[in-house]
Amino acid sequence: MAKLSSIIKGVRVRGIAGDTAVTITDTQWHGDSVLSVTYKTDQGSLGEAMLYDFDEDRYVIEESRSWEFDADADDLRLVSEAYRIMLAHLFDPYLAIRTSAIEPLPHQIKAVYQEMLPRMPLRYVLADDPGAGKTVMTGLLVKEMIARGDLRRCLIVAPGNLVEQWQDELWRKFGLKFTILTNEVLESSVTGNAFDDVNLCIGRLDKLARSDDIQNKLRATSWDLVVCDEAHKMSATNFGREPKYTKRYRLGQLLGDTTENLLLLTATPHNGKPADFRYFMALVDKDRFEGASRIKNDPARVGSNSGQCLRGSIRPDSDVSDVMRRLVKEELLKFDGRPLFPERLAYTVEYDLSPAEKELYDLVTKYVTEEFNRAERLGGKHRNSVGFALTILQRRLASSPEAIYRSLNRRRRRLEAKLAEVKNSADDMVTYADEWNIETEDFDEDDYGIDEYEQMEDDVVDTASTASTAIELEAEIATLCLLERKANDVRMSGEDRKWEELSRLLQDDGNMFAADGRREKLIIFTEHKDTLDYLAGKIRSLLGDAGAVLTIKGGMTRDERHRAEETFKQDVSARILVATDAAGEGINLQRAHLMINYDLPWNPNRLEQRFGRIHRIGQTDVCHLWNLVSTQTREGEVFQHLFTKLEVERAALGGKVFDILGRVTFGGKTLRELLLDAIRYGNNPDVRERLNRVVDASLDTAAIKALLKEYALTADVMDITNVNAIREEMERMEARKLEPHFIQAFFMAAMKRLGGRVEAREPGRFEVLEVPFSVRSIAMGSDRGCVLSTYERICFDKSLKDGPGLVSAELLSPGTPLLDAIVTVLVGQLGHVLKQGCVLVDDGDLGCEPRLLLYIEDSVLDGTVLADGTNRTVSKEFHFVEINAKGEVRNAGYAPYLDYRGPHPSETAAARAIADAQEWLAGDIEKHAMDFAIGEIVPTHLKDVRERRVPQIEKIERAVNARLSDEANYWDGRAWELEEMERAGKKTRLSSIYARRRADELRDRMELRLAQLEHEKILMPATPWILGGALVVPVGMLLGDSTPYGTTVAGRRRVELASMRAVMDIERGLGFQPRDRSSENCGYDIESAVPDDARGTGCALRMIEVKGRTAGSTTVTVSHNEVMCALNRPDAFILALVEVDGNLTRATYIMRPFTNPPDYSVASANYDIARLKQTGEVILEREQIWQ
Repeated sequence: MAKLSSIIKGVRVRGIAGDTAVTITDTQWHGDSVLSVTYKTDQGSLGEAMLYDFDEDRYVIEESRSWEFDADADDLRLVSEAYRIMLAHLFDPYLAIRTSAIEPLPHQIKAVYQEMLPRMPLRYVLADDPGAGKTVMTGLLVKEMIARGDLRRCLIVAPGNLVEQWQDELWRKFGLKFTILTNEVLESSVTGNAFDDVNLCIGRLDKLARSDDIQNKLRATSWDLVVCDEAHKMSATNFGREPKYTKRYRLGQLLGDTTENLLLLTATPHNGKPADFRYFMALVDKDRFEGASRIKNDPARVGSNSGQCLRGSIRPDSDVSDVMRRLVKEELLKFDGRPLFPERLAYTVEYDLSPAEKELYDLVTKYVTEEFNRAERLGGKHRNSVGFALTILQRRLASSPEAIYRSLNRRRRRLEAKLAEVKNSADDMVTYADEWNIETEDFDEDDYGIDEYEQMEDDVVDTASTASTAIELEAEIATLCLLERKANDVRMSGEDRKWEELSRLLQDDGNMFAADGRREKLIIFTEHKDTLDYLAGKIRSLLGDAGAVLTIKGGMTRDERHRAEETFKQDVSARILVATDAAGEGINLQRAHLMINYDLPWNPNRLEQRFGRIHRIGQTDVCHLWNLVSTQTREGEVFQHLFTKLEVERAALGGKVFDILGRVTFGGKTLRELLLDAIRYGNNPDVRERLNRVVDASLDTAAIKALLKEYALTADVMDITNVNAIREEMERMEARKLEPHFIQAFFMAAMKRLGGRVEAREPGRFEVLEVPFSVRSIAMGSDRGCVLSTYERICFDKSLKDGPGLVSAELLSPGTPLLDAIVTVLVGQLGHVLKQGCVLVDDGDLGCEPRLLLYIEDSVLDGTVLADGTNRTVSKEFHFVEINAKGEVRNAGYAPYLDYRGPHPSETAAARAIADAQEWLAGDIEKHAMDFAIGEIVPTHLKDVRERRVPQIEKIERAVNARLSDEANYWDGRAWELEEMERAGKKTRLSSIYARRRADELRDRMELRLAQLEHEKILMPATPWILGGALVVPVGMLLGDSTPYGTTVAGRRRVELASMRAVMDIERGLGFQPRDRSSENCGYDIESAVPDDARGTGCALRMIEVKGRTAGSTTVTVSHNEVMCALNRPDAFILALVEVDGNLTRATYIMRPFTNPPDYSVASANYDIARLKQTGEVILEREQIWQ
C-alpha cells in the first residue's frame, strides 16, 4: 500500500493501469485527498488518472532500481528485442514487403516508401498506367500504416466489378481481411451502421453514390484511410456557367471529408478538359484547386497543318507533382534495368461475310436503325433502355449467328408475353418497368458485378421496345419472327465466315506454336455467353481434345473462376481459354502471351484492359493480339480503319499507342458514339468518308504525341539511376531485416521464458503445442484475430508458409496476434529491467574503457492538436548509442545487445566492481542521458524533419493563397460589376450580395486553411524518452594480462587496419567501389558497390565482413549480428579472412560461410577457419606484399 504523498514524479506504481507498473511523469494535488497523475507505460504511451486517498491500498510503489546495473542480462536482451519488434517499422522500414506474398518492383517501392508514406497526412493521386500494380502499392501502404500504428480503419471504394478482386488480392498477397459491404452486411448491422461495425471494408462505388441513406451513415463515420479505385469516375464538369456534379463526385467529396488520408487511384486523371481536371484535383485539396467553375473546357479545335483534332492544352495550370505520381507503362524498369513490359504487337484479321450472313446483317441493322429512329420520340429512362437494348442487339449480330439467333428468339418470346399481358388488361397501352434504371449520365457497366451486368443485358435486350400499343407490339413481333427465321437459317447452314477465319488462324499461324511444336497458350475474348459456348464447342471439336479448352463466364462462382484461372496457368493440357469481358475482370493471365478478340468491344478502355490481362507484370514474351473484323459491316469498317491507323502509329511510336486508346476522342465523340453513327447513317457514302476523316485526325502522329505528352501531367521518371538507388537501399535494409531469423530466435527464447512449448516439424516450420495462458489472455482486438492455445504449424519465412502436401502455416511477423501478444506480455513483465540496467560484456573489445549503452526514443510533433489534446507526432526515431567516460559517442547499430553477453559466474564480482568504480556514472544517470539526447540527437532529428516538411507545407501555402485570393478577387470584381448593373436597373442572373458573400466566404476559408498550415509548420521536439540502458564492459578489463594469442590492443588494431586496407585494395582491383562502414555497426565492415553494367540480376552491393588474424590463427570470432547479416543476405555477404604476417597479407573470401543462426543466448562464437572454408564457398584467395 502507498500513501498518495509518496507518489511523486519518477516513481513506478502498480494499480493505476491494472497490475502493470507505470512511471509517474507529473502530479498535481486537488485539496489534500485527491492526486491527479500523468504516467507513461513501458510501451511509451501516456495516460492520466485521478487517485483518491480512500483507494490507497490499491497502489503499490515499486522499489526503484533504476541504473543499478544489476538486472539479469538475459532478461534485458530478451525484453530489448521485444521492444525492437514492437517498433519494427523503425528498424525495418520495408516491413510490409517482408511479410507479404509479393516481390515489389522499383516503381512500386518508390511510390509507397518515397512518395506516399513521407507525406502523411496523405492526399494523393496515384495515376500510373494500367498494369503498374496499383493494388500492390495500395496493399503495401495499408500494411505499412498498420505496422506504424497509423491505421485501424480503412475503406476502399471500387467499381462493382472489381470489389471481389480487391478482396482476393488484399487477402492472398497481404493477409488483410477486408469485408465487402454487400446488401446483407449493410442491412444486418447490429448497430444500424455497418461502417461502424467493420474496420476494414470495401464498398461498391455505385451503391455508395446512389443511396442517400448509405451516405448519411457514411457521413457519421471517420476513417484513417480511404482509397478510391477508378477515381476518374468521380467526375464533375461545367454546364454553361454552372458546375455539374455527378453523384459519384458528391460521394468523392464526402469521402474526403471523412478521412485524413485519401488516396485516389486512376490511370486517366485527365479527360482532356482543364475544368474537369481542376474539379478532380479538388477532391484531393478543395482549397488549392478551387475555381474550376471559371475554367472553360475548350472544344476541339482544328490544327493548322494536318487538320487533326486537338484539344486546347490540358496541362494543369498549377504544379501537382507533390500530390500526384504518374509513370508511363512503357518506361517502367525491373531491378536489373531491363524494361518491365515486353513489346506488344497487334494484327487485324479481315474476313468477308457469306451472302446469307450479309443478308441477315442488313436486315437486323435495318431493324435496329428504324427502332433507334422511333426511340427518338421517347423520353426519360425508357429511351435509354431502348437505346441500350438495340446497341447490345447490334453487337450480338456481329458476334456470331448463335448469339443473334438466341437474342432474337428470347426477345420475341418476351415481347409475346408482354403482348399477352396487354391484351388481358383493360388498357391497350404497353408499359415498361425499366427496372435497371439506365437513365443517368452516371451509368457505367463497370459498376455492376459479373452476373449482375450479364443479367441486366439479357433483361433489357429482351424487353425494351419502342412499341406503345398492342398493334405496334404485334408489328415488331412479326419483324422479329422474320429475323429469327433468317438467323436460324444461317445458324443451321453451318456458314460462319468469322469462325472459319479463326479456325485458319488457330491452325496455320506460326505464332500459335512453340519451337517444339506444342500449341502455345491462347486467350480468346468474346462479349456474349452464347458465342462463348458456341466457340468452346467448335474449338474442342477442331482440336479433338475437350480438356484443352477452358471457359470463364458469368454464372461461375468466384472459386470456380479462380480454379479455371489456375488450371489454365498450371495444367499442361489446358491450351485455350475462352472468356467474356465481365468474367475476365480481375483475372491475371500472363502465363499466355497470345490473345484473340473474337468480338470487339465498343469501349476502347476494354481493348486496353483485355490486352492488359496478358501484357502485365510477370510477362516475359512478346504479346500478340489478333482482332477479327468484317469490313462488310458498318461498324467493322470503322474498326478496320481504326486498327490500320493504329498500326501505322505503332510503327512510329511503339506500344505507347495502346496506352492512350481509352483517352482518344473522335471529333468530340466516344468510339461508341462513332460506331452508332456508322450503324445508323453508314449507308451514306458522305457519312462514311466523314467518319474515316475523324479517325485519321484523331490518330494522327502529332495528335498522339501531343496526347502522350499532355497526359503525362507530371515530370515523374523512373530511370536506371532511380532504380539503382532503390535497389541499394533495399539491400541495405534487407541485411538487417527482422524476418525470419531475428523473429524466430526471439520467439523460441520468449516461449521458453514464458513456459510455452514448441516443436520443430518440417524444415523451417514448427508446431506450437502450448501457448502460455498469459499470452492467450491478451486481447488483440476483434479486427486482428485471437491468440489460440495451439498452432498446428507456424513459420517465420514467408516462402515456407505453404507447400505441396503441407498444412498452411501461420506466418509469424510483427502485427500477427501470437507474436504481438508475446511481445506485450514480455514488455509488461520485464519492461522495468531496461531502466534497472545490467552489465554486458563485449568479447570483441580488448580495451579498458567501459561504455554506457543507451536506448533513446525521440519524436517530432507539429502544432496540430488531436482530439485527445495531444500534438500530432510527425516523426519518430529510436537510437542505440554508446557513450564513454570522455563523452565520446558512437552509433551502436540496430541491436547491439545481441553482440554482448552477461558476465560468466567467474566474472560477476569483477564486473560488479568495474560498474561500481565508474565515477562518471555517479549521480543522476537519466539526467545525463537526457542532456545528451537533447543536445546531440534531438537537434539533428528536428533539423531533418524541418528540411523535409516545411518546403512541402510552404508549397501548399503558396498554392492555397494564390488560388483562393484569385477567386476572392474575382468575386469582388463581379460584385462591383453587378452593383453597377443593379444601379442601372439591369436584370442580372446573380445578385451583388451573393457575389460579395462568395468573396467573403473564400477569404474566410483561406484564413482558416492558412492557420491550419501554419500549425503544421510549427515543428517541435517532444521530450526524449530514455527507455533504458546497460553498462558495456570490455572483455579486456576482465581478462587482465591474459589476452588471447598474446595480442595487445595496439597490435590487434594494426592487424585490423592492415586487413581493411588489403580488402579495400582487392575490391578496387576487381572493379568495385568499396566504402568503409566499420564504424556504423551494421553487421559488416565494407560495402562494395557493383558497377551498374555488371549488376544484372545479382546483387548491387557486396557486404564484406573483414576478420584480420595474425599468422597461424586457426579460429575466428564472429558476432551474433554478423552471422544474422550473412543469413539475411546470403548472395551478397562475404566473410573476408585476412592473415597478416609482417608486410604480407593473405586474403580469403568465403561466400555463405554460415548455415544456421546462432543460439539466441550466444553473443559471439569462435569458428574453425578450415571448417568455414569447407562449409562455405571460397571465391577468392590473394596474397599482397605491402611496403
